[in-house]
Amino acid sequence: MAVWEEKGDVVGFSAADPRNGNIWALFIAPGFERKGIGSILLAEACACLKSAGIERAWLTTDPNTRAERFYRAAGWEHVGERGNELLFERSL
Repeated sequence: MAVWEEKGDVVGFSAADPRNGNIWALFIAPGFERKGIGSILLAEACACLKSAGIERAWLTTDPNTRAERFYRAAGWEHVGERGNELLFERSL
């Protein structure tokens, strides 16, 4: 898990599961978006997985959201659906 703090307050975090390559959390508090925090926290989650020997990470997100656009812009590949969510993967 990686945490981003501003003036002692947590404003973002990411979490990844090195057992299966899933990035299961990436959240940024309102008002702190579009400052590069999400990109840094996503990179931290990917680094965690890579250091555990994971070669391909995956995540899910709701369709037609800011998160979907963020992952697409970051180079994640839409590879299918998982339930009602979009499934993305990326080589590490």
